[in-house]
Amino acid sequence: GDFNLSASVKAYYALKLTGEDTDAPYMRWARKAILEHGGAAKANVFTRFTLALFEQVPWRAVPVIKVEALLLPKWSLYHIDKVSYWSRTVMVPLKILAALKPKARNPRSAGISELFVVPAHEQRFYLSNPTGTWMGYMMLGVDYVCRLCQFLLPKSLQKKGIDKALEFITERLNGDDGLGGIFPAMANALMAFDALGYPEDHPDYITCRKAIDKLLVLRDDWGYCQPCLSPVWDTSLATHAMLESGLTEDDKIVADANEWLRGRQILDVRGDWIANRGHVSPGGWAFQYWNDHYPDVDDTAVVVMALHRADSKKYREAIERGTQWVIGMQSENGGWGAFDADNNHFFLQNIPFADHGALLDPPTADVSARCIGMLAQLGYDKTEPAVARGLAYLRSVQEDEGSWFGRWGNNYVYGTWSALCAFNAAGEDMHARHIRRAVDWLKYVQRPDGGWGEDCSTYWQHRRDEVKTSTPSQTSWALLGLMAAGEVDSDSVSRGIDYLLGAEREGGDWHEEYFNAVGFPRIFYLRYHGYSSYFPLWTLSRYRELNKTNSKYP
Repeated sequence: GDFNLSASVKAYYALKLTGEDTDAPYMRWARKAILEHGGAAKANVFTRFTLALFEQVPWRAVPVIKVEALLLPKWSLYHIDKVSYWSRTVMVPLKILAALKPKARNPRSAGISELFVVPAHEQRFYLSNPTGTWMGYMMLGVDYVCRLCQFLLPKSLQKKGIDKALEFITERLNGDDGLGGIFPAMANALMAFDALGYPEDHPDYITCRKAIDKLLVLRDDWGYCQPCLSPVWDTSLATHAMLESGLTEDDKIVADANEWLRGRQILDVRGDWIANRGHVSPGGWAFQYWNDHYPDVDDTAVVVMALHRADSKKYREAIERGTQWVIGMQSENGGWGAFDADNNHFFLQNIPFADHGALLDPPTADVSARCIGMLAQLGYDKTEPAVARGLAYLRSVQEDEGSWFGRWGNNYVYGTWSALCAFNAAGEDMHARHIRRAVDWLKYVQRPDGGWGEDCSTYWQHRRDEVKTSTPSQTSWALLGLMAAGEVDSDSVSRGIDYLLGAEREGGDWHEEYFNAVGFPRIFYLRYHGYSSYFPLWTLSRYRELNKTNSKYP
């Protein structure tokens, strides 16, 4: 991918903290690139926060982040319930760190003054307007005023805020699966415990550390830290691929997967989603092994469809609980967000802290399409209110050229596949203009080798057509979308199938080097190693079955 200033600053400093020679070629190369792009002062908020902990930048380099804000009533302009689950779990422990301003251990006294164009403590302006709008500039002014006035807040409020933060964290600590199931939240929580003086043998400290260790993949001479784990998502999608390939619910691998999935349903914990849907009963699935406070409707819809497809009678209760939870999580505009309903307080995207552009969890086309597909598979007619409103939402967010935006997978191919499958399942007229526009777009972006590919850079509007190479997963999504639209006999589908059959693979695992999903568009990307196995299998099996039945509408 492209040069990333924040990632480069963190990588450089991490290497220097471990004692790497700054004159080594890779360090010189990184240093030159960082300075050419404005230096470490231009890094994002999370990076500057880390640098503040290491005393490499002054605390004025980060926005005002007050732990006292956790005491605000829900009707206030800012409330922790108004941001996304991932922002919530990352920000709460971060607020403790911002209040205490601890100094990170630095046994080598390593610094990175060489990465600043202007010395860090002489740099005047660190904060930026994340949206470029007048409201963003107004929020910069609000931050400045808050910085001047924060000394007026009594210390007793800070203590109450820290107590509130600890209550939030400990309730959601989530065993060795970690706070929120995501690395940044776990790391911030561990640092917060340390800053508060927790000994290393404190139960909460141990739990938090184990959760981070669980994310590590270590080999003899290399390793990496995963940002999160995805077993429920992978297992449910793999189950669909196996059922599509001809296995039945009686095959041991399918039966074991479904039983495992049934055991992961969250039936007793009323998670953070109750903030806007307190009347809804639990019944969802999380993305990780366990994450009881944060189930998501995308996983839930896919699991429900897998269980229903395998044995609707055996799993009737689990299916019903999951279905009712998904219906209850529909937002007012007819769409579904991933973890919360109506999490659309867009003015908050203007605060200086929100420079990653993913503070919220509003409805998206891909998640909404999955929910519609689930309801249709269960027999909900397209005139049913939840389905009708969902379909109307999908039609309303179609892009001008015919595609749909993909929030959780790269990118428009992912969103378009999701939408076309939902329309097909719901009984939409697949000759309708919006469907044909989507089909035409998929055919237009097919590559000369017969495959489809889409670069992570497409999340920038001015780069939305960029492609590096065709990939098995993105080709599979495009083919599933085209087949859902009745294009099984088309030349585009035939060429796409040929691409999959001829693409490099080892057994049932297609080679796929490039990242195929997204955490935060333009900021943070994911690589699902399973996508290149189960999506091609699913696609080829679907194609074989449609040719066998000579049906154009799966």
